[in-house]
Amino acid sequence: MKRLDYRILIGIALVLGGILMLLDRMGILVGAGNLFWAAILLVGAAIFLFWFFSDRSKWWAAIPGFALAGMAGSTLLPGQSGLGGLAFLGGIGVGFWAIYFAGRERWWAIIPGGVLLTLGITSLMSDVFGVTNSGGVFFVGLGLTFILVGLLAKMKWAYIPAAVLLLLGFFVGTPFVGVMEYVWIGILLVGGAILVASAFRK
Repeated sequence: MKRLDYRILIGIALVLGGILMLLDRMGILVGAGNLFWAAILLVGAAIFLFWFFSDRSKWWAAIPGFALAGMAGSTLLPGQSGLGGLAFLGGIGVGFWAIYFAGRERWWAIIPGGVLLTLGITSLMSDVFGVTNSGGVFFVGLGLTFILVGLLAKMKWAYIPAAVLLLLGFFVGTPFVGVMEYVWIGILLVGGAILVASAFRK
């Protein structure tokens, strides 16, 4: 039996997509274009994720796989829902977390995974809940990311940036934001005094 030429399948998909987009543009089948592109993205995501789960040496496939899945989710969600940013950024973040859990030696994936999930949550708070000052949430999310690096990857150095970022998140995300100006002044004064004192001690 003759195998079906892949060009026929691609051609049929393109024709179907063109028809759906035309119906969407004419208002006959609203949202049909988004459904078509979401289906294309999900097919691409399924291919990459199949490579990732079937062969863990192809850990890189988790990034485009989950990214395409997040893009499909963002395409299907209503524009006014404000969840598109969370779906897209969160999808990429989940991809990096999948890389870490597939091989704990790739601890570096925790950092972009945590950062992207934090950006997704920040986008959610801004678009859905109308939070205008989401800088505190961003810094807290970064601080928690480095805490996870310290706990999961046994990297003690990660607690230093975690403490700094959590402190920044506290001041930026609370009414104490004005205190930061005095904190920097205090750091400069104390740091300068320590340097001068150490010079005289020698």
